[in-house]
Amino acid sequence: MKTETTLGFAAALTCAMGLASAAHAEDQAMEKCYGVAMAGQNDCAAGPGTTCAGTATMDYQGNAWKLVPAGTCTSIETPHGMGSLEPKEM
Repeated sequence: MKTETTLGFAAALTCAMGLASAAHAEDQAMEKCYGVAMAGQNDCAAGPGTTCAGTATMDYQGNAWKLVPAGTCTSIETPHGMGSLEPKEM
């Protein structure tokens, strides 16, 4: 009986920790960062002829953005320079 109680408590604790972590992630401020997404992994705005998320045709496409934690975009280094808060020339 003690084993079942311990396992139940461990499962409840794990679940609570997971919910707290998810809530923290939702509360974290995010910002659009242009030029940092890999091909097909942008969140939206991949320029003319594209519809939205997952439509970037090249790595680090300057007019495609990815959501990143607020305040980190311009410190993200890519082979084409740093991330940008505005669309980049291609």
